[in-house]
Amino acid sequence: MKKKSDRAVTLIVVVLLLTGLIVMLYPTFSSWWNSRVQSRAISDYARAVGELDTGEKDRMLERARRYNEELRKLSDPFREHDKVPGYEDILDVTGTGIMGYIDIPKINVSLPVYHGTSPEVLNIAVGHMQGTSLPVGGKGTHAVISAHRGLPLARLFTDLDKLTEDDTFTITVLDEVMTYEVREILVIEPNQSEKLAVIPDADCVTLMTCTPYGINTHRLLIRSYRIDTQEPHTVRVPADAVQTDATGSAAVISVPVLILLLMFWTLSGRGKKRHKIDRYTIDELTKKGERNGASDDTEKKQDNGEHNKHSDTDDRHDTGKSIGSR
Repeated sequence: MKKKSDRAVTLIVVVLLLTGLIVMLYPTFSSWWNSRVQSRAISDYARAVGELDTGEKDRMLERARRYNEELRKLSDPFREHDKVPGYEDILDVTGTGIMGYIDIPKINVSLPVYHGTSPEVLNIAVGHMQGTSLPVGGKGTHAVISAHRGLPLARLFTDLDKLTEDDTFTITVLDEVMTYEVREILVIEPNQSEKLAVIPDADCVTLMTCTPYGINTHRLLIRSYRIDTQEPHTVRVPADAVQTDATGSAAVISVPVLILLLMFWTLSGRGKKRHKIDRYTIDELTKKGERNGASDDTEKKQDNGEHNKHSDTDDRHDTGKSIGSR
């Protein structure tokens, strides 16, 4: 009964430990998995772009620039953007809604940029805010790229507040690599859309996320201006592997080790050799014990007899001595 109770306790402890490990490591694993998925999405995009001829790419870029021109004619593009048709199809090379991708080296971010900022997009990736310029560059353009912070499934723009003035990032659309330098860092109310308006004769991109972290009552804006790109204008194809922090790596490595230890701990008791004693063996051991007991009794009687014999001899000797003394 006690052994069954010990097994039950061990099983409960193992289940609790594994549940705790799963809960603790779920964010790390989810972030790693999302990064891997996004990396593949960028690779697919770059591969599709590489299959386009120069004429096709030029036509797609020209269509995007015309869209930006039509958007500037609207008095309130944030509310009237639907008056300019074709947004969802422009720059969509793969048919997945990706218009390009962004690289922010300082915070180790490389993510595809999707059309729009719907919850479906922002829960997994970065979105382009409809009503702002498409990110193809040019004077009088202001593209806004938005993403969440602190999601359990993906880091996205979690570390965006670590950017400072003079930091740079790149946006790649088709095979055009555009570099932007951070010039202003602003915190605004959610309804202050005028801060996202086009700046005449400027080529701007603003990165936007919620702030303060975990409260999300305001918006953090990283306003950046176009500078010359130092790297060659080539499409980067990222590897499937992604860089992870030391804590995440240690956690992932420790999981199988802990599981193996728990399995060994649980099964080690079962591996011990158990001797089965049948009825015949029990009877033999009982008879042996009885014989040993009888032998012990005989020895005790012999010892008592010898002791009594010596006692009688001593008594007679003492009696003789007493008579002689009289």
